[in-house]
Amino acid sequence: MPEQDLENLFMKDPGLAHMANPSQLFRAGGAPVFKEFKEFAMRGNVLDMAVGIVIGAAFGRIITSFVEDILMPPLGLLLGKVDFSNLYVSLTGKTYESLAAAKAAGAATLNYGLFLNHLVNFTIVALAIFILIRQVNRLKREQPAAAPATRDCPFCLSAVAIKATRCPQCTSQLAG
Repeated sequence: MPEQDLENLFMKDPGLAHMANPSQLFRAGGAPVFKEFKEFAMRGNVLDMAVGIVIGAAFGRIITSFVEDILMPPLGLLLGKVDFSNLYVSLTGKTYESLAAAKAAGAATLNYGLFLNHLVNFTIVALAIFILIRQVNRLKREQPAAAPATRDCPFCLSAVAIKATRCPQCTSQLAG
């Protein structure tokens, strides 16, 4: 296909017009792709999502610190001075002083103590999210619909007060 035909093809479709001359992508005001991306990125829900991700990451670090530094040490002390982060099984059959020593030696290990820490982390985060969603749902619960204040006249179909005995539009007698 000759170059001129390609250029005409791109010019017929406004969404592809910038492809005929790629240098237009980088020209100020002439970048439809970048303009669309900017519009997409600046929509409210994308910004809300970004804020949520940042807050979620910070919350995750707080929970991790809570589990590793506050919750697990006393629990390990109660269970006989056990350091959960140092519980592992060496798959090579050799014994090592600590998980760090096993890793430094390049030994394959099953780190079940770290797994327990992560399991507790997950449980706490899941509980916190459950409580948050529960509160949001409690606030969002729909109130029961109020009884209607009007009804339709069976003759002229205009709105009539519930307690009315006569239609104000067509003056028809209404059944109570």
